[in-house]
Amino acid sequence: MTGLALNNVGAEPADLLGDYHRFVDRLDLDSGQRWQRRRAATCFVDRHGDLAVWMNRPTPARLADLHRLKAWPFLTWLLVEGHLQADLELLLAKPGGVDLGLWWSAAHPDDVERARQAADRLGWSANWARQVIRHTAPVLCLWLGKTLAELADGDFDAAAVEADRIDVRASTRDRFAGRCLALRQLCFQDGIVQHPPRDSRAAALSPPEHAARIAQPEIRREVVRYAEIITTTLRPSTAQMRIKAIRVLADWLAIQHPEVARLDQLDRSHHIEPFLVWSRARPWRGPNGEGKTVGMTVFHHDLVDLRVFFEDIAEWGWAAAPQRRLIFLSDLPRLPEPLPRALSADIDRALMAAISALDDPFARVGLTVLRATGMRAGELLDLEVGCIVDFGGGHGSWLHVPVGKLGTDRMVPLDPEPLSLLDAWITNRGPQRSLAHPRDGHLADFVFTEHGRRIGAHRLRVGLHAAIAAADLRNRDGHPLHVTLHQLRHTFGTTLANAGMSLPALMALMGHVTPEMTLRYARLASPTIRDAYNTAMAKANGRRSLFVIAAGTNRSVPSKVDWLHAEMLKTRLAHGFCSREPVAGACTYANICEQCDNFVPDPDRAQLLSEQLDDVRALRDDANTRGWTDEAARHDRVADRIDRHLAGLRRQVAKE
Repeated sequence: MTGLALNNVGAEPADLLGDYHRFVDRLDLDSGQRWQRRRAATCFVDRHGDLAVWMNRPTPARLADLHRLKAWPFLTWLLVEGHLQADLELLLAKPGGVDLGLWWSAAHPDDVERARQAADRLGWSANWARQVIRHTAPVLCLWLGKTLAELADGDFDAAAVEADRIDVRASTRDRFAGRCLALRQLCFQDGIVQHPPRDSRAAALSPPEHAARIAQPEIRREVVRYAEIITTTLRPSTAQMRIKAIRVLADWLAIQHPEVARLDQLDRSHHIEPFLVWSRARPWRGPNGEGKTVGMTVFHHDLVDLRVFFEDIAEWGWAAAPQRRLIFLSDLPRLPEPLPRALSADIDRALMAAISALDDPFARVGLTVLRATGMRAGELLDLEVGCIVDFGGGHGSWLHVPVGKLGTDRMVPLDPEPLSLLDAWITNRGPQRSLAHPRDGHLADFVFTEHGRRIGAHRLRVGLHAAIAAADLRNRDGHPLHVTLHQLRHTFGTTLANAGMSLPALMALMGHVTPEMTLRYARLASPTIRDAYNTAMAKANGRRSLFVIAAGTNRSVPSKVDWLHAEMLKTRLAHGFCSREPVAGACTYANICEQCDNFVPDPDRAQLLSEQLDDVRALRDDANTRGWTDEAARHDRVADRIDRHLAGLRRQVAKE
């Protein structure tokens, strides 16, 4: 309890009573009610002439005085008229039926009307707007001695601190905190304050703050220094995870090896190897994983972060760096590479039909756009007004996907259905004040805001579960099918891969930064791969049937007639047959010796060259008949070269 003195220091109690009596006379009350209020005020002043002293009494005593003397109307008048400034504890402890909000609203009609208009723009219900404007705004303004338009960001922060300090019921404190957040949102929307209400949850520790919790002083100093450096270049989440991995090692050392006070005292065999064994099955840190152990992925990431940490400080020449390498690549476990978990076609159709009938418009729009564009949930929630781009010229509408998980943005074509849903949402969302972007702090007009605040992914998950239930999708055990938001992205990518989209185009649409990420979709059991398999097997099976088994041998040798008529590219070979498939194209090495400038024909082999020329011309004609133009052109080149060799031999014979 904090008592405050009279604001109107020069006013005598008799003068205040006179003003109050004249105020009561103007009220729409009968004579008995007016007499009752004047008498209660007179009795109160007679007993507590010094109101400043009375305000310093304990709150329970003041409440008893006001109840016994029925003096709440008099105190309300003192507060609203500004003769007295009450403490927050008394204002929150007032009983129901006290007309504090009514009188304050009558005294500040401009503030009330301004707040009501802002509540209408936010889409608040009439009941919620009345609770915030009629009950919470008067308490906060009277406690601070300000009008609504004079409130500042710091006033809401001070109210949160004071509410935690005073002695009121927990339900009263929670109700006041929730309404204060709403009032701050209303004031932000109207431009009275500059910052929207923050999440009521405690803010996550920054990487240097995490490092500052390491028990060993010298190790703590080095890790805090490291955290301050990497936060200048790495994303906050990346730096956070690296410092957490270092803390896991430091906390383990504090328990198992308290004698280790510096990083350069670490030894591979005595410290790191036992840590690796423990860390593989270490308990999950944090309340959400109580009783669980970390998985292979967390273990792998922790070792990678520790390895990078030790390599960084060694390359930077820090004196605290260990003298020898502590963690090797061979220590890192090989992670499984699962295929994208796409939904089957029938489940995909049933789920999307159920999504189109959801009652929640946000879930209906958001889930449809996720499936139609392959966006991540975070990218969807970061969409800004103006994200739909129409290039004209028949190119259709495209969605500008903002910078997301991998630090890239991209353009994705929009089909008519998601386009119309997005247009309708943006049209109906109403004017919303721009909010600071969590990535870099710039003011952004986000698409998915409601009542002046951003919508979270939780409603998407709720909508997805509702659609699964509505479609009655179940697994083999009869339980509701487990589907995640990210599976909609996998289904998008898988559908395009199965339809034959090239991997470079799919990489651009999915926003992947390395081909390896997109190649996962190339390993799918898709119709594209099945067709390629069937084609290859048909060729292989067709080739095997061309060969006959020579009697008394274990070798497969084709007859020349079969070889000449086979569906293969032909090359004249001295001691065998070429079985090159047409799909492989013309061979650049075929008959290479005959085409070489260093080839000198043997005059005694002129007949063999002549026969080879006949074969090559026959093969050229066969290639032309089959439409193999590249193969025919290659035979023409070989025939031309052999013909020139034969002409040279004929000239040589003529000279002799």
